[in-house]
Amino acid sequence: MTDFVHLHNHSDFSLQDGAQTVQMLCDRCDDLGMDTIALTEHGNLFSMIPFYKAAKAKGLKPILGCEVYVAIDDHQTKKQITTNTGKKWGYHHLVLLVQNNTGYQNLMKLITIGYLDGFYYRPRIDKNLLRKYNEGLICTSGCLAGEVTSFAAQGDIKNAKIAALEYAEIFPNRYYLELQNHEIPEEEAARKVLIQLSKELNIPLVATNDCHYSQVEHWEAHDVLFCLGTDKTRNDTNRVRYEPRQFYIKSVDEMVKQFPNTPDALENTLKIAESCDVNIKMGEYQLPAFPIPELNGNSNPDLYLRDLCEKGLRKRYSNITSEIKNRLSFELNIIKKMGFAGYFLITQDFVKYAKDNGIPVGPGRGSAAGSIVAFCLEITDVDPIKYNLLFERFLNPDRITMPDIDIDFCIEGREKVISYIKDRYGHDSVAQIITFGTMKAKSVLRDVGRVLGLSYGEVDRIAKMVPNDLNMTLAKAEKINPDLKSISKIDATHKDLIDFSKVLEGMHRHASTHAAGVVITPGPLTNYIPLYKNPSTGDIATQAEMNALEDLGILKMDFL
Repeated sequence: MTDFVHLHNHSDFSLQDGAQTVQMLCDRCDDLGMDTIALTEHGNLFSMIPFYKAAKAKGLKPILGCEVYVAIDDHQTKKQITTNTGKKWGYHHLVLLVQNNTGYQNLMKLITIGYLDGFYYRPRIDKNLLRKYNEGLICTSGCLAGEVTSFAAQGDIKNAKIAALEYAEIFPNRYYLELQNHEIPEEEAARKVLIQLSKELNIPLVATNDCHYSQVEHWEAHDVLFCLGTDKTRNDTNRVRYEPRQFYIKSVDEMVKQFPNTPDALENTLKIAESCDVNIKMGEYQLPAFPIPELNGNSNPDLYLRDLCEKGLRKRYSNITSEIKNRLSFELNIIKKMGFAGYFLITQDFVKYAKDNGIPVGPGRGSAAGSIVAFCLEITDVDPIKYNLLFERFLNPDRITMPDIDIDFCIEGREKVISYIKDRYGHDSVAQIITFGTMKAKSVLRDVGRVLGLSYGEVDRIAKMVPNDLNMTLAKAEKINPDLKSISKIDATHKDLIDFSKVLEGMHRHASTHAAGVVITPGPLTNYIPLYKNPSTGDIATQAEMNALEDLGILKMDFL
């Protein structure tokens, strides 16, 4: 390993408070010759799978983590409580890093509880939950918003000591006092107290840099993004400022210079990194078990699927030709080979429920209409033989991916079908799917322009210069429209508009619930993925989006 590991970092999945993508983070670490990196988003695990994959692809060791919000009171107490730093929301920051797969499971449970039970301005947990789910997790005291550090910054050694001892008791031999040096006076005051406490209490130190962007020159783009997240304009005197410009991914040499008197705090980043090793299973399908009745003393899903299909075949066709028989046998053999019998049984079951209960179901859409198995099971109503449709477009043994059957339900009955699935497989095993809005070419100009104080009319005029194309980027738009390319020459503000927009373009802006996606897991969802509760709608969704769920092999359905 290199001589230092960054253990406190944020990407754009720390919504509107991280001006770097997961890929930018990994690229920067690779460019600096680092071989390990942690990612600790604010209160969520949205980036968990993209980060794990991107780090592995770069040859980096990924350390999973989260900067959690710890409630001063019980996490379910939803009232304003003024903290020692004057905040009224009643929580402190704390960094948790995953050591092993037990810690991975525990972190997913903690983050889920924060959203489902503890949300009050932020997804909060509490110390009792940390006592219950601390195994396999390393804890660091966090930034100035951390409990110990905030007391230390005020010179309140007594309360800093009490809090430090409590966390050290919750995380035996896994708790570190976190030192940061962003050239902020409060941090300097805190460091002196934390170093004193470390010696007195025998609690080790660890150095971090709380990175929110990759390159030092991106500090202004991040400042604009933070203004967007807090609904402020950049010239607002009453706003939080990320000054000075130190929240970027620094080199090892830079970190050594920032902490000349505490080499042990740098060395401990290696100690922590060496103790962290998580293996997330990818590509193994996690299908829920469909309850199968015995056939001649056998409850094999492939045999049961064949039996249902043969009954459906006689119902669908008055004249069963050899072509029809061969086609059914061909499809069933491929389904058996790929291990997807359960998928078809689950799908036909809830489609049958809908039809039996008078809920209109669409005739089928997409490549699934090319399957005679789907036709015989009455999942679709399109005869693939009559219309000469290809099964290989739907399932192909040379390209093994989970089947994807999109099904249309009447809007008035769709929720009944979802409720049926929850009753059938367990309410803790079914959820909707998260999706993320991104700052595309037009929208990023509007957002950045508003923060910079440009008038609505001016920003609207510039945004309309971007062609209406789903995959349009600002770079492409400038090549197509010379007027847009000349915008940055108007004045310094317009130059900032274009420059900052190009840095922030494509980054995640907000989370919402996918309009159609539903997942079903073999057991409780939190054994596989953390959950998110939409604060405005109350919808419970996965914290992993569609592509990440596919990577994890989790069954997802589109209920359109």
